[in-house]
Amino acid sequence: MSNEDTERSPEAPQYRAGFVTFVGRPNVGKSTLTNALVGEKIVITSDKPQTTRRAVRGIVHRPHGQIIIVDTPGIHRPRTLLGQRLNDLVEDVLTDVDVVGFCVPANEPIGPGDRMINEWLDRAPQAKKVALVTKCETVPRPEVAKQLMEVETLRDWDVIIPVSSVDAINLEPLIDELIGQFPESPQLYPDDMITEETYSQRVAELIRESALAGVHDELPHSIAVTIEDIFDEDEEDGKRQIYASIYVERETQKGIIIGHNGSRLKNVRQFATRAINAISDRRISLTLHVKVAKDWQRDAKQLGRLGF
Repeated sequence: MSNEDTERSPEAPQYRAGFVTFVGRPNVGKSTLTNALVGEKIVITSDKPQTTRRAVRGIVHRPHGQIIIVDTPGIHRPRTLLGQRLNDLVEDVLTDVDVVGFCVPANEPIGPGDRMINEWLDRAPQAKKVALVTKCETVPRPEVAKQLMEVETLRDWDVIIPVSSVDAINLEPLIDELIGQFPESPQLYPDDMITEETYSQRVAELIRESALAGVHDELPHSIAVTIEDIFDEDEEDGKRQIYASIYVERETQKGIIIGHNGSRLKNVRQFATRAINAISDRRISLTLHVKVAKDWQRDAKQLGRLGF
């Protein structure tokens, strides 16, 4: 054996990078999984349907690869123009990603909605198909195994894996599996970047998340948030002033958001302030106004003005 052979180090694994989106019914844990994999909250979460309204990119960094997660709204049967646009957004994302992760919760039986979404996966012929049984911490292991077998019958998956975002079950194996499905690629984003979302976009979403807490019926769908202004006070230890508007569709909804003597809006502001401080480089002062944009979910012009 030559000196050259003895000195040659084993080949390092090829670096891989690519795009993945998690799809599924509303509230199957897609956004929670995205946050858990990225390691920081970049997507708001709520038990309300259609909480996610944009394709939010989160970036996972590992020495051997990079995962760009495109978090999307839950696929549903739309009842408004907004709902149709959210479904259209998911379909657009499906045509662009390298991997689609189909999420089914361990604690709910597979139903018609899951089967409809499984059919949607055929719209992404270029993508590898990965099945994820989420929320595995909620049921005993035999129930997880039963759900895995049910999911296996839906199609020929490239990978099937049970996960828990809450208890961090199989998150690192999932990361390795996803990177392994990607093509060889140079690094696509710098090491210190975890999302493409701007500060203003993240602030608006955190305010909306705060407004969603505790509301019922149709009101969650009717809430939108816009940022009117953000500026830093001149003093070195000065606060960052944030002015935002919360939009609803009817005057009665405005009263619900504000609450008796403004009590509920005060709680929204306090909750949002804590969340925004966690992603800010200086303390913030938040001013909120509640406005009515009548039936904005069904109005193309108002949807555009509100960013949809």
